[in-house]
Amino acid sequence: MASMGVELLGFFLGLLGFTGTVVATVLPQWWSTAFVGSNIMSVTAYIKGLWMECVWHSTGIYQCQLYRSMLALPPDMQACRALMVVSCLSSVVASVIAATGMKCTRFVQRSQVKSRLVLSGGICFLCAAFLCLVTVCWTTYSVVMQFYDPFLPGGVKYEIGLSVYLGFASTCLSLTAGLVLCWSSRGVDSRRRPPSVPPSANRHAPAPLYGSPDTLKDNHTPPFCCFSNSGYNLDNYF
Repeated sequence: MASMGVELLGFFLGLLGFTGTVVATVLPQWWSTAFVGSNIMSVTAYIKGLWMECVWHSTGIYQCQLYRSMLALPPDMQACRALMVVSCLSSVVASVIAATGMKCTRFVQRSQVKSRLVLSGGICFLCAAFLCLVTVCWTTYSVVMQFYDPFLPGGVKYEIGLSVYLGFASTCLSLTAGLVLCWSSRGVDSRRRPPSVPPSANRHAPAPLYGSPDTLKDNHTPPFCCFSNSGYNLDNYF
């Protein structure tokens, strides 16, 4: 029961990490900035994501527009989109494999196969966490470097958006889920593995040592006639 609870914990953590990764990929809040005009009441916020960019006005108007061409995007944004999509797909594969190998399901009856499926699901969750981590770290580094670049005007400098922080949280959840699933599968293997039996000792008595013919001759019991020298001898009568 304890191992089943650990598997359920890892699986639900993986689902939370997968949900957070999908939301972070879709939301257009990877890069955000705010521009304050001459009137303090006129505030315009520019928000950029992996799939669209939006403009928010203090008057309540919110406008978004999808990127028309993928090839027209910067290379770093294209790489971020690809990494996040692969991370989401890895989480889907991990969820399916882990659900198939969990003890509370009846897809596979053999315990050894189930433990290997749970281990594979944990590894896929770890891969998804790694891909998401690379994306958010790369985005954070580029935003910080551009923000402190003195050659860029202040109007085009962006700050870290909400989706980046959500990506970090999703990475932690997926990483924890992968580690928990891998640990639970290892515990099952250690309990199912039979104890190592030492080689049985030789219970037969050791064979007698081989002796030379002279030794055997000395140990040979003399015949009955040799025990007594005072007996009758037939040669005395002839």
